[in-house]
Amino acid sequence: MFASFFASYAVLQGGVSDGPTGPEIFDLDRIAIETALLLLSSFTCGMASLALSARRMLLFQTAMAVTFCLGAGFVALEVMELHDLIQRGAGPSRSAFLSSFFTLVGCHGLHVTVGLLWLLTMMAQVLTKGFRSDIVRRTLCFALFWHALDIVWVGVFSVVYLMGSIT
Repeated sequence: MFASFFASYAVLQGGVSDGPTGPEIFDLDRIAIETALLLLSSFTCGMASLALSARRMLLFQTAMAVTFCLGAGFVALEVMELHDLIQRGAGPSRSAFLSSFFTLVGCHGLHVTVGLLWLLTMMAQVLTKGFRSDIVRRTLCFALFWHALDIVWVGVFSVVYLMGSIT
């Protein structure tokens, strides 16, 4: 799915019509903070996985809570960015470029939001049911999902924001 969104963005990024271009709308300082939050959340998620393997409840819950806060901060900044663009008249209906941009970035944000809900679910299950093998497996599946989102974000950051700021 994300490969299709990246391909669409690559084809449509020049289709600005009379709308703004990437260098005109991207706030790289905000994007750098978003990126730092998400990459740090990957680290804390890894710490949670280690705590899960060691069956250390307090460390697991703490690392997951920090992961949640970092991920929620990322989503909040992303929502503010998209809201700001819409307020400035650079919404998804303005041009093909903006349509593909909102689709790619928004879909990633939606996945992070779903990941946050999954994270809370796994925290609750470990807290109430303990370190049962099925709960541990589901939590490790969550961790793989979370790390995959970070990998996708590195692509979004590189292709959309960095490369898009120099065109």
